Amino acid sequence: MKILVTGAQGFVGKNLIAELKNRDFSEILEVNRETEKSTLDKYCKEADFVFHLAGVNRPKDQSEFMDGNYGFTLTLLETLKKHQNTCSILISSSIQAELNNPYGISKKAGEGLLFEYSKETGAKVLVYRLPNVFGKWCRPNYNSAVATFCHNVAHDLSINVNDPSVEMNLVYIDDLISEFINALYGKENTSGDFCEVPVVHVTTLGEIVEMIYSFKESREKRTIPDMSKAFTKKLYSTYLSYLPRNQFSYDLKMNVDHRGSFTEFIKTPDRGQVSVNISKPGITKGNHWHHTKNEKFLVVSGKGVIRFRKIYTNEIIEYFVSGEKLEVVDIPTGYTHNIENLGDTDMVTIMWANEYFNPDRPDTYYLEV
Repeated sequence: MKILVTGAQGFVGKNLIAELKNRDFSEILEVNRETEKSTLDKYCKEADFVFHLAGVNRPKDQSEFMDGNYGFTLTLLETLKKHQNTCSILISSSIQAELNNPYGISKKAGEGLLFEYSKETGAKVLVYRLPNVFGKWCRPNYNSAVATFCHNVAHDLSINVNDPSVEMNLVYIDDLISEFINALYGKENTSGDFCEVPVVHVTTLGEIVEMIYSFKESREKRTIPDMSKAFTKKLYSTYLSYLPRNQFSYDLKMNVDHRGSFTEFIKTPDRGQVSVNISKPGITKGNHWHHTKNEKFLVVSGKGVIRFRKIYTNEIIEYFVSGEKLEVVDIPTGYTHNIENLGDTDMVTIMWANEYFNPDRPDTYYLEV
């Protein structure tokens, strides 16, 4: 199957082509501003499906709106007609086609061309009036406030929000591409004359900015946002894609003493805390118990023993652990416990606790095993 993609080097085009390749589509006919007319002619003759994603968003002169959003669409359709190619064609339009501004007028004109083309040729046309689209590879300071906010916050640049209460309808790029590929297979999501992406997130500019700043702060606080919220998860992924290349990493505070070290890695409000514990050979750590706090220990390097004793009893339970055989040991409440390094190298343990450490309520009580 040969798939023609106009606007191949744009935000949506790059994401679509990457996913088509992931799904083993090998014959992708890419069209961009530098494509020769003869090449476009050849592609229009061969195409089995057309994704028409090319368009003009921010021209130097407003006349370019019609040239790019209407004129090129006309050229594309005329070339398809020349070769009597009535393959399906999908166009990415905009909700601004409902507005009386130069951009909206040009997008609506492009839509009209497709509807007339369908009546004339019988070709299937799919017109998507898209709201704001966000995600990786979107160009900041161009046509996406989300891209601009993510880029500026990640690069310590200021942002301006005139009215934080402005409501936005947002579509995530992966949801858009999933819908486009469904359309390729004839499973598009329709609403009247138009098609739409079924997953739309509604939020305000103020909420978006607040979340993005919290993502930046999360490195210092060693927290991660609540990934059970779909929009938060998608916005966080988007923000990370705008990090400067020299700032992918960040330091953690290592609490070091003669016994080794203890370092908090991740804290979450609802899923607890993950830490890394390094014990020197012969060192025993712990000897405490908890009322409600519970933990999981996973030794990933070295070897040792985890000992338990239920308080008010004398019986000691031992679990021998090693990085050679990864196993998780639950630390039940009401049991005093410790972990001893039995090897001659550092022992590294990943520790999870169901809540992050609160110095005002540590729920940790010293008691020898």
